[in-house]
Amino acid sequence: MDTNGAKPEFPKLLADNLWLLGNYFFNLYLVRGRKASALIEAGISATVDTVITQLEELQITPDYLVLTHPHSDHFTGLPGLRERFPRAAIITGSGAREFVQHPKAAGMIIAEDRFMSQQLAARGIVPGRPPLQHVEFPLNHAVVEHEMVIDLGDLSLVCLQVKGHSPGNIVVHLPQMQVLILSDSLGFHFPGREFCPLFFTGYADYMETLDRLAVLKPKIIGPAHQGPLFDAQARDAMTRARQDAKDLQSRIVKAHDQGEDIRGRLFEEFYKDEFKLYSPANIEGCVQLLVRRALEAA
Repeated sequence: MDTNGAKPEFPKLLADNLWLLGNYFFNLYLVRGRKASALIEAGISATVDTVITQLEELQITPDYLVLTHPHSDHFTGLPGLRERFPRAAIITGSGAREFVQHPKAAGMIIAEDRFMSQQLAARGIVPGRPPLQHVEFPLNHAVVEHEMVIDLGDLSLVCLQVKGHSPGNIVVHLPQMQVLILSDSLGFHFPGREFCPLFFTGYADYMETLDRLAVLKPKIIGPAHQGPLFDAQARDAMTRARQDAKDLQSRIVKAHDQGEDIRGRLFEEFYKDEFKLYSPANIEGCVQLLVRRALEAA
């Protein structure tokens, strides 16, 4: 896959009535039933116009916009998509609105959206619009408290609330298609190295979520970054994500017991390749959260 975005691979048909939209770094998924369609993930402001063009190429207007969680790389595309598709119903997880409306959130979200836009432009993926200038959460939205089933017509869109990665986190299961669109719930997807653990809100909750998702036995899993996985790769990723999270937690606890501050070393290991699309301050904050949650679990 061309990570510079030069190769026109999007929209990409993954299965009947299921497409991958966006670009290599930021993935959105479109599913179409007989009665309605849903766009899962929102991307960032820099991907909005590309996604709109892809939807127009497919001649599909989404009836639902599904926000998987309110982190900046999943939320900042929502205002532009909502403006273009004002009749689409917005689906969010419980706690997403409160996260975005936290007093410290707006500045961080705006700054990170700007940084990601600049990094895409540096890689030859030119944003279609300026970065987000202000943050507001849509007033009209449906909230997934535990589970929400949406009938698309011969296809069920099952939104499941999950924990461990982010407040307001949901995944989408398409049982008839054996597809699981899971955003960052397995971690951050690095092709060839699978997933970097991201248990930001709780290690035990994160591990419980991994076990819960594995039971669904998807044939296709759709992370929010760097593309989907199929069949054996999908099965292996579900298993490996759990082991990688367990190994990282054990490593952090061991370093702490030995009096080592492991945060700097983890930052150096993490901050490369696809993670370079995010600001150093963002990844430093992520590392601090991982260390905190690992030690809390111990």
